[in-house]
Amino acid sequence: MPRLFRTFLTLCVVALAAAFVFAACNDDDDGGDDNGGDTSGVPELEDGVLNVGSDIAYAPFEFFEEGTTTPDGLDIDLAEAIAAQLGVEIEFLNIGFDGIIPSLDVGDFDVLISAMTITDERSEVIDFVPYITVGTGIVVPAGNPDGITGVADLCGKTVAVQIGTIQVDILEVQNALCAEEINIVIFDTNPVAVEDVRTGGSDANFSDFPVAAEDAALSDGALEVVDTQIDPEPYGLGVRKTSTELNQALADALQAIIDNGIYAGILADWDLEAVALQ
Repeated sequence: MPRLFRTFLTLCVVALAAAFVFAACNDDDDGGDDNGGDTSGVPELEDGVLNVGSDIAYAPFEFFEEGTTTPDGLDIDLAEAIAAQLGVEIEFLNIGFDGIIPSLDVGDFDVLISAMTITDERSEVIDFVPYITVGTGIVVPAGNPDGITGVADLCGKTVAVQIGTIQVDILEVQNALCAEEINIVIFDTNPVAVEDVRTGGSDANFSDFPVAAEDAALSDGALEVVDTQIDPEPYGLGVRKTSTELNQALADALQAIIDNGIYAGILADWDLEAVALQ
């Protein structure tokens, strides 16, 4: 997939490490926003490495390239761009979504990027830097035999969903409005939930809209995505409540890659311009 940005960013990190020349990582002659590369006073970056946790099983945001242990995806590219802007290397830890906040909290890594919607409940535990805006989508069997057009149509249906996601919360709220409750079937990963729809175990899968669209596109015609994006909300880079300096450094680096055009280029590489931060 987008190898151009991956190669470009790697070269930027090398240039920064060798010469500390911030301008080497920018596309323009202005050198970008110098604040986006300032890591002084950030304890988590003293060793020159940004340690990132992610559930790498959620294409197109994070996934492993087929037959490899190399992570890829929109989130991965954005994290690498932020690390390059900060002038540090990056390391990824693959961890299940349901355990990712507890692992961040105990210090297994320093920042999470894992297609995580910012919610009030999560914000009580960790702090966030918003970076894109995404809604929920519904995957159904080809032909949409149940005529599902929105979340209300899931009442009385069996819906497959990944554990720990905002989609579980949405379905539980909807259940209070249903005459016949949704049968919510929870799986450890979204690919397994999608497969349950493909094999007839569930009537629909409920996941983030770009993921739903990707799953339908890769199903060889077995599945389709309902053309309705439900409740768009921001995704966030997550950090510990105590990591105030890191939070600010990430926010500055993100703004720098927005300003210098790298952010827009990465979204375009994944055909996801529609999820740009609003």
